[in-house]
Amino acid sequence: MTQLSRPTATAPLPIQDRFGRIKRKLRISLTDRCNFRCPYCMPERPEFMDRADRLSRVELSRILMLFVGELGVNRLRLTGGEPLLRRDLEGIIEDAQALRPFGLERVSLTTNAALLEKRAPALKAAGVDDLNISLDAMDPTIFAKLSGGRSIKPVLAGIVAARDAGIPVKLNAVIIRGINEGEILPLARYAARENLPLRYIEFMPLDGRGEWTRDRVVPQADILEHLRAEFAVNALPRSNDPAAYYELDDGNEIGIIATVSNPFCASCDRLRITADGSLYPCLFSKNGISLRDPMRNGADDAALSKLIRSTVWNKDAGYAANPGYSDRPIAMNSLGG
Repeated sequence: MTQLSRPTATAPLPIQDRFGRIKRKLRISLTDRCNFRCPYCMPERPEFMDRADRLSRVELSRILMLFVGELGVNRLRLTGGEPLLRRDLEGIIEDAQALRPFGLERVSLTTNAALLEKRAPALKAAGVDDLNISLDAMDPTIFAKLSGGRSIKPVLAGIVAARDAGIPVKLNAVIIRGINEGEILPLARYAARENLPLRYIEFMPLDGRGEWTRDRVVPQADILEHLRAEFAVNALPRSNDPAAYYELDDGNEIGIIATVSNPFCASCDRLRITADGSLYPCLFSKNGISLRDPMRNGADDAALSKLIRSTVWNKDAGYAANPGYSDRPIAMNSLGG
């Protein structure tokens, strides 16, 4: 990677939208491809982008320098699809380390962990700070139903490997009524036994198959009711994190991301970029603005920064203001979890 220098002599001017929300977190998808077929994410018959359309490692470095050095982003999350399908993933993480002097505080990774066991030591050596691992069920049959027929065994092995490598792990579980609400307690038991933070996520109207309906959502209140059947649950102070956190009487911490029943849009501080370089200011944005195309057509950093600021400024209020299904051509495997 070429030597980077701060684009400006002064501290970056924070990027914000018209509602006064400052953006500090960037999620960037490295690929729309995935080795799982989770129904809340992947279309039944996905059409993947050509690799030439995907942001290269050099293009990723340039975009990240802009967001950190010019726009004040300090937390980066690498997502997919499945980011472990990128052969240059460790190199991308290594490149991001050069942004630490410019204000980058954390480099995180979201993964299904099926390919993690062998790569965990290299990810740690590259500088990843923490992992979010998707684990929607402990029952192997239910896990297979939610992953497109995959086995839970390599996922659990990947979790062990990450911890052995010294990488902090947090678990994420999407809960869908009629499929895995019965897994709420087994997941909590596993997380407590392994001393791992766990977050439950309400099923959102972003699935790649258009099957979302509100009656399939297990809301925050119902998740808490399941937990209280076995644990004492104490609410923790709320921050601008998307999850509301609770402490169980066994000392473990769980969170609930209640986008549908209790939206947190008013404090949203994140942005998303797809694998082909489109900026989506909101998880529910109907369209993205390409950063890749102007970059490949010779736009300088000043022009790209202006485009980014303008796009973010016009960010919508979010799901809280416009509840309902987001009808758009992009699915979660392309947008990034």
